[in-house]
Amino acid sequence: MIELICNDTLYTYDAYHLLKTFYPDKEIKQKVDMEQESQIIVKTCDSCFSVSLAGSKEEKEGMERGERKHQVIHSFYEMLSKRTGVRQPWGSLTGVRPTKMFMQKLEEGVPEEEILRWIEREHFVTEKKAELGLAIAKREKELLSRLDYQNGYSLYVGIPFCPTTCAYCSFTSYPISQWEGRTDNYVDALLKELSYIGQISKEKKLNTVYFGGGTPTSLTAPQLDRILTHMENTFSYEHLLEFTVEAGRPDSITKEKLVVLKNHGIDRISVNPQTMQQKTLDRVGRRHTVEDVIETFSLARELGFTNINMDLIAGLPGETPQDMEDTLRQIRALRPDSLTVHALAVKRASRLRQEQRSGEGFHGHELSAPELTAMIEAAYQCAQEIGLVPYYLYRQKNMAGNFENVGYAKVDKAGIYNILIMEEKQSIIAAGAGASTKVVLPHEVVMPGSRSGKKTKLIRIENVKNVDEYIARIDEMIERKGEWLWH
Repeated sequence: MIELICNDTLYTYDAYHLLKTFYPDKEIKQKVDMEQESQIIVKTCDSCFSVSLAGSKEEKEGMERGERKHQVIHSFYEMLSKRTGVRQPWGSLTGVRPTKMFMQKLEEGVPEEEILRWIEREHFVTEKKAELGLAIAKREKELLSRLDYQNGYSLYVGIPFCPTTCAYCSFTSYPISQWEGRTDNYVDALLKELSYIGQISKEKKLNTVYFGGGTPTSLTAPQLDRILTHMENTFSYEHLLEFTVEAGRPDSITKEKLVVLKNHGIDRISVNPQTMQQKTLDRVGRRHTVEDVIETFSLARELGFTNINMDLIAGLPGETPQDMEDTLRQIRALRPDSLTVHALAVKRASRLRQEQRSGEGFHGHELSAPELTAMIEAAYQCAQEIGLVPYYLYRQKNMAGNFENVGYAKVDKAGIYNILIMEEKQSIIAAGAGASTKVVLPHEVVMPGSRSGKKTKLIRIENVKNVDEYIARIDEMIERKGEWLWH
């Protein structure tokens, strides 16, 4: 047990997550004590150390909150790194969108060498990660230049069903078998929400569409056809740059469903193995075989899909660098058009996390930091060998090794929506259970519910996660959007 005590709520979030990167397996108890002098105190079973800002009380209080926070976290990282002998790949950064910092500097016209020096000096990011972040930010900037931020928007359509729930998953999804005979009710509610979005957005330009979940292809072919036909009748595709369907699970994909997608002009899809090791697929609850992945991918190619993404996860329970090498060997043979490589993030709501807490989880090979590094680097090498370059990056809390998720793609096959969800430069209107709308406003407003009067240009509108509630409260979901869309 580690106790983390801060004297201001200003530091609690970053201090907690930074401490967690150095001590990922320790339980951390945190509290705020405004009477203590030190900004941060850490107590373990055998030691105690603290971080204090230099200067007089007046100097500290006169410092801007952002600068004060930066200096405290900067010193906290230095202390943790010195005590543990560990240098984190992303240094003191705890946010999920590090490329936003690079993007901001690029848009300000800061020279590239200066950006690299700044991120390494001020945030301790390693040279390798700094160069990766800058390279991705440059590609993102070029891709996003095609969008109309002011008059354009993107659309997310959520299908919260899966064949089964994977052990590591914390997304809103329900086993499709539990909804047999009732999914039409969900589709009815979804179409009602899409009709409203289409009506209120008819003066705007739809730039990208992303079908996610869950697994959209958990629905039947006729249901997919019904949704896609309704969308064609509801939205103008005149300014559409990209339409992605995250087909995902090979055990949900059939020739009939792929034909439906192709007939509606959709070319960008995902066929996601996560690993090509059968023992691991069985362990994490994916009810498909390695052969299913290969056959489904080949079928999609035969039907004319020329933009297929595949997802992999490094650090799945029991896997070794040798397993990853074998997975990548098979991926090389398939040659997808884009490849997204995730470092495993064990979410609190996932079955894997619950098993870890109860002691009932997997007790085989424990992956070391150097082994995970080898996996990530092997994936990067594989992407290069099949002509893919990194184009977007994000991080998650509780990620193995404090690494990142990176999307690689052929130069003309990058997923614009994936960049938008990270950079938050264009409104993304979301429909479906558990879907989260992000409205980017032209000017700042007081954040809804803020007691301090904090301002923001990004408004989040959440749909309820429970499918039954979503169906029953669909009019309320629509009303929530009406308060903020296009005002």
